[in-house]
Amino acid sequence: MPVPRKIIIDTDPGQDDAVAILLALGSSELDILGITAVAGNVPLKLTENNARKICELAGRPDIKVYSGAIRPLIRELVTAEEVHGKTGLNGPDLPELTMKLQEQHAVDYLVETLMREEAGTITLCPLGPLTNVALALIREPRIAPRIKEIVLMGGGFFEGGNVTPAAEFNIYVDPHAADVVFRSGVPIVMMPLDVTHKALTTTKRIDAFRKLGTKVGLATAQMLEFFERYDEGKYGTDGGPLHDPCVIAYLLKPELFQGRHCNVTVETSSELTMGMTVIDWWGVTKRPKNAMVMRDIDHDGFFALLVERLGRL
Repeated sequence: MPVPRKIIIDTDPGQDDAVAILLALGSSELDILGITAVAGNVPLKLTENNARKICELAGRPDIKVYSGAIRPLIRELVTAEEVHGKTGLNGPDLPELTMKLQEQHAVDYLVETLMREEAGTITLCPLGPLTNVALALIREPRIAPRIKEIVLMGGGFFEGGNVTPAAEFNIYVDPHAADVVFRSGVPIVMMPLDVTHKALTTTKRIDAFRKLGTKVGLATAQMLEFFERYDEGKYGTDGGPLHDPCVIAYLLKPELFQGRHCNVTVETSSELTMGMTVIDWWGVTKRPKNAMVMRDIDHDGFFALLVERLGRL
């Protein structure tokens, strides 16, 4: 058996974040060192609760969850209750929490863990705004060369944005943090809207989760039915895009994705295009390539992996 890959999931759950966490929990190839919560889809008080609710749903109360940044570096917090519901996890009726939150702040945890563990062994998996990761890089720049890679969901280019015409939600919420991360020199794999909008939760795909006949399968179906209604109305599609699980799926089966190495720069000064990820797809600038940007996905393979792994929980 190969040694499981060490990961830290940084997240603002969100139904799609929840499915990403469940996918990781159902995969023995991954060793989840911890989960750090950040304000994003809903305020921090809810995201730190939701991360623990998902661990409990999966029967994994042993996972350590840390609470992090309550707001972006500079801008006011923007949330997305209209997509995720008031709790961030609307859909299923999840039991009251019993899991304790860790006392250490998420940013301290990130710095301490990256400085302690062997360099080049930890992958960061940000599924929300990049505030915690940026704060860790600012607080202790020596962690940058110690991170194996950052595989993140965020941004968009050919698809434009989903919160403004130019910007995707995670990057828009904290563009200054995203700028810090993309300038950090850490190897980055980016799952933008260009790829996640090709992973749609059709009725048939949601039924496959329900047919698992488990607590996790039913809760996932209920979460996705609630979550997709917003995007179905917006895009006129059968099903909504399942963004965040693309990050975990890439760690498990990179062959499901195709993309190319590009320069990615984040807009932080124009209100019109604030949070836009300017992706030099065609190599028209001399700017150094700092991210592997994914654009295509084998969506049938992706959903088959999801159903199979969530079926283990």
